[in-house]
Amino acid sequence: MWIRYALAAFWLVSTGVFAFDEEQLAQQLAQVQVLRGDFVQEKHLRGLPQPLRSHGRFVLSRDGLLWDLDKPLPRRYRISPQGVALWQDGRWQVQGNQDAAARQSRLFLSVLQGDQQGLREEFDLQVQGSEDDWLLSLLPKSLLLKQIFQRIEVRGGQYVRSIELLESQGDRTLMQMQDIRPDTELSSDEQAAFAD
Repeated sequence: MWIRYALAAFWLVSTGVFAFDEEQLAQQLAQVQVLRGDFVQEKHLRGLPQPLRSHGRFVLSRDGLLWDLDKPLPRRYRISPQGVALWQDGRWQVQGNQDAAARQSRLFLSVLQGDQQGLREEFDLQVQGSEDDWLLSLLPKSLLLKQIFQRIEVRGGQYVRSIELLESQGDRTLMQMQDIRPDTELSSDEQAAFAD
């Protein structure tokens, strides 16, 4: 008799009655106005024995992302729904093909900000875990994205802690966010960066 109850309890848990879902994850990530922190990025290339590493700081808001590389070369990037820009010669300079860059930027911001609607347009989503320790797997839908990514894995708790891009050709990129601090507003310099 107890086996029947144990199996019923296992079935309820495994079918997601108590599971953390996409909607809860989106609400959790959307609560904070501004996030600040450090990052370490590792690019693992099939032909190299050691990953390429970069370090820096980030500021994430509803306007976009400021990505400040400290090492190996100091660089400042602004990632917004309009695309990617590099701070150079005292001004923001737009990078690359704007249509493609804007699409990639929106995708990246959707991951960090928990914009499930934006992600569902391009990926099938799978969430597992709890609000304190979750994994969001993004499986590409379109043929174009399948040629680039095998999948994207986003891990976190209260905030996103890591993003791993697993590419179809075998390379992978791991971004780890550290020392994450919530804030209520951008500094005046940060506001100016998004106003340009």
